[in-house]
Amino acid sequence: MILRAAVDELRGEGVLVEAVSPTLRSRPLGPSLREYANGAAVISTHLDPPELLELLQQVERRFGRRRQGQRWRSRTLDLDVVLWSGGFWADEALVIPHREFRKRDFVLAPAAKIAPDWRDPLTGLTIRHLAARLARPLTRRPPHPR
Repeated sequence: MILRAAVDELRGEGVLVEAVSPTLRSRPLGPSLREYANGAAVISTHLDPPELLELLQQVERRFGRRRQGQRWRSRTLDLDVVLWSGGFWADEALVIPHREFRKRDFVLAPAAKIAPDWRDPLTGLTIRHLAARLARPLTRRPPHPR
C-alpha cells in the first residue's frame, strides 16, 4: 500500500514515526471520481515546518505526484503538515494548522485514533472533540416555551 510505503520512506529519511493510524477510505473532494485512502501519522523530526514540507513533497514526487494545474486533480499521494508541536506557523508556502482540517473527517477520523488529545492551537479543542463535532449532525433545540 502506498501510505505504508510513504511512511517507510520518511523513516528512511531519518523521521521518527511515533504512531500511524489505520487507513480510512473516503470519497473525493472536487471533481475526481476515485476513492482515496487516508491516514495520519505522528512524527518527530529536527526539521522545521518548511523543511518538513519540502521533504514531504520530495516523497510525493518519488511516488509519482506531479503538481500541475488543476487543484483537485487525482494524485497518487498527498502528504500534509496538519498540526505541529510548535503551535501556529505561517509563511508563503505553509500554514499550520492546516486551514481546512477542522472540516475534514478524512483527516480528523484517522488523527483521532492516534492523537485524540492533541489540541488545535487556534481553537483549543482536541482532535477527539473536533472529530466528534463532524460525526454528529447539528441538532437544534426546540424554542423555549414562554
